[in-house]
Amino acid sequence: MRRGKEIAQGAHASMAWLRQRVLQGLTTSGAGLVELSEVERTWLERTNRKVTVKVSSEEQLMAVYQQALRAGLVAHLITDGGLTEFGGVPTRTCLGIGPDYDDRIDPVTGALELY
Repeated sequence: MRRGKEIAQGAHASMAWLRQRVLQGLTTSGAGLVELSEVERTWLERTNRKVTVKVSSEEQLMAVYQQALRAGLVAHLITDGGLTEFGGVPTRTCLGIGPDYDDRIDPVTGALELY
């Protein structure tokens, strides 16, 4: 992927959980409340921390995704539509995990190389 595409995909992944919470809270009139866990609220109010790691293949990406789900983590797999890259083929590009406590995420991502 081009560098700009990587950044855009990472941005999608980092905000996917919040998008889901907001959309879940909307009513037909567009109003509603967003319910957040303690760790999600702390992430929004204080840390906003993101850690970027890399995998070597789509298979490894999917394995990390499955491991995150098995660990009970919020995980969002991002699939690019393929309109500007990937020859028109929808392609899994990245994964957003969390927000959550380090001791819950580290067992899933701690062995991966920083990007």
